[in-house]
Amino acid sequence: SFYTFQTLSYNIDVYRGKIEPSRDPIAFFTFISYFPQLVAGPIERACNLLPQFQNDRKFSYEDAQDGCRQALWGFFKKCVIADNCAIIANTTLAHGENPVALWIGIFCFSLQIYCDFSGYSDIAIGTSKLFGIKLMNNFAFPYFSRNIGEFWRRWHISLNTWFRDYVYIPLGGSREGVKKQIRNTYVIFLLSGLWHGANWTFLAWGGIHATCFLPGILTNVNRKYLDVTAQNSMLPSWRELRDIAKTFLIVMLCWVFFRAENIAEAFQWLKTMFFGWFDLSNVSEAWKPCRDELRLLPYIFAALLIVEWINRRCEYGLARLPKIPVLRYLIYWVLILCCLFFRGQQQTFIYFQF
Repeated sequence: SFYTFQTLSYNIDVYRGKIEPSRDPIAFFTFISYFPQLVAGPIERACNLLPQFQNDRKFSYEDAQDGCRQALWGFFKKCVIADNCAIIANTTLAHGENPVALWIGIFCFSLQIYCDFSGYSDIAIGTSKLFGIKLMNNFAFPYFSRNIGEFWRRWHISLNTWFRDYVYIPLGGSREGVKKQIRNTYVIFLLSGLWHGANWTFLAWGGIHATCFLPGILTNVNRKYLDVTAQNSMLPSWRELRDIAKTFLIVMLCWVFFRAENIAEAFQWLKTMFFGWFDLSNVSEAWKPCRDELRLLPYIFAALLIVEWINRRCEYGLARLPKIPVLRYLIYWVLILCCLFFRGQQQTFIYFQF
């Protein structure tokens, strides 16, 4: 589907007259089949990527350094955080009758899907920098969002901007009144859910996010945080912290529908999470098989939170490091050793299935 959307954008832009048809078959087919981002994005536009294959490029040591740093952070997120969280999520969510296990499982799945997908994007973007190719940023620290509108400007940016430019705006966008804006919002969210798979759970996931969007549309606050790099203070205010926590909770509960096998299971999980606290007799049984990963969870979560909060105004987590070489290389080696010795059991990238 990534391959299809990227090819569609080229055809649509040529049809609209925004770009000239390519006369260079090698550059064109390289654009179509460029290996770092072929299977899971970012979904590139021809106007950005295609000219880079047609122009001369020179190796840049600075870009290569930056690319290696970004790829290293991507490997850490995937191998250490996502793969360990996957074990916890798979184990605890198998105990669907236990509310504690379900809350832990959905929290870990929220970390898993973010670190798995954004980790892939970091690896793809970092690898491309080694070849002198600039890919678009696909994530902008979405779990630091202060409302749902901001979350969707930060999450899977290449897909969301694709739907905006090729579906939402042609339908009229927000220019033709509130009613059509609401209709168009539901259309793109339901299409986004359907893009993930032909399952009612994905449609429900998209529909719920569209519904969460409605208050922002009606009160005109969805566009409040257009600059996703505007969180300037080192520590968040209490109001900002409250808004981030509230948004993360909404997104996490929506992931229930994304993760469940069917609608009935999703609602059963939610029912147990909120109303199943009367019987906690077998709580310890839910996480016995993943006790080692649970012991590691607070440390890897703290590492993710601290590194990405410090660098939240940058392109990726390791973009800004201490200028002292010893400290910088110490961070590199710590991350490399973590990838070697604390990685979880190998898991396929989640978005390979889409």
